[in-house]
Amino acid sequence: MSDSRPENVVIIGSGPAAWTAATYAARANLSPLVFEGEPVGTELPGGQLMLTTDIENFPGFPEAISGPALMERMKAQAVHHGARVVSELVQSVDFSQRPFVIRPNYSPAVTAHTVIVATGAAAKWIGLDSELRLAKQGGGVSACAVCDGAMPFFRNRRLAVVGGGDTAMEEAMYLTKFASEVVIIHRRDSFRASKVMANRVLSHPKVTVRWNSQVTEVLGDDFITGVRIADTTTGASEVLEVGGLFVAIGHTPNTRFLQGQLTTTEHGYITVAPWRTATNVDGVFAAGDVIDDYYRQAITSAGTGCMAALEAERWLAHHGIGESPVLETAETTIGTATA
Repeated sequence: MSDSRPENVVIIGSGPAAWTAATYAARANLSPLVFEGEPVGTELPGGQLMLTTDIENFPGFPEAISGPALMERMKAQAVHHGARVVSELVQSVDFSQRPFVIRPNYSPAVTAHTVIVATGAAAKWIGLDSELRLAKQGGGVSACAVCDGAMPFFRNRRLAVVGGGDTAMEEAMYLTKFASEVVIIHRRDSFRASKVMANRVLSHPKVTVRWNSQVTEVLGDDFITGVRIADTTTGASEVLEVGGLFVAIGHTPNTRFLQGQLTTTEHGYITVAPWRTATNVDGVFAAGDVIDDYYRQAITSAGTGCMAALEAERWLAHHGIGESPVLETAETTIGTATA
């Protein structure tokens, strides 16, 4: 472990919550250190928005902006104000001692007076190579209907939703506003969703259901043209032509590295105080989708990032720690940083 002075604020994550927190902390002269992560499969620095083509509902962009471009601009803003960036995943943390200890993949461990966890939640995918390829290249495969469903690409087309829980029902209902038809593909003969949600979907004239079915292949080179589905009881296979596929089988909060040191919900989301970002460990805050299993939007994540930074700043002031004694420049990098 390094013998250097503890960091005022360490931010773990690189989505809207993390970069918003970094901007607020940097403007408060706290010189935050951000561990933005590194590519692992479909998980990229920048979070779920890295798989989103055009964002039309983030305030300030009337002509829309791509997910990667928005993340690049948010990161650049944070760095401009003095945030420092390490392009590594955090392997583990130790919140049992003060200052807290953060251990990244390759660089030496660092200590911190406060920590903001903004690691998000990873969408669960079916796991098909064809699905993930089209999701990465913006080819009509998505894990968020509210994020992408209103795009012109999906309008007046037959769209498919995979799933059978409340999230899938909500996604399907949202898509009925734009699609010519919404086909729900579910591997069982009944939904897991609440009866009210299921009845609402089943009674909608634009919705049809393929029961006892699972997607075995997503068809299309640059853009989706259809899906191959197999009957889970007979094994029979058929091709269903669709203009979009929305996978709604849940999310997994990125909290494994915490090793149970923070209180979470039964589904693994970090528990925070009502209308706050404070966790059960004094001085540790959480923001973004890692605390949110309901909204999961870029703007709500950014809002909680702001809240977490303000709470961290006030925590430091209350403990007489205050501003960073060393003013960092926008070009500062640490380890394998890319700023």
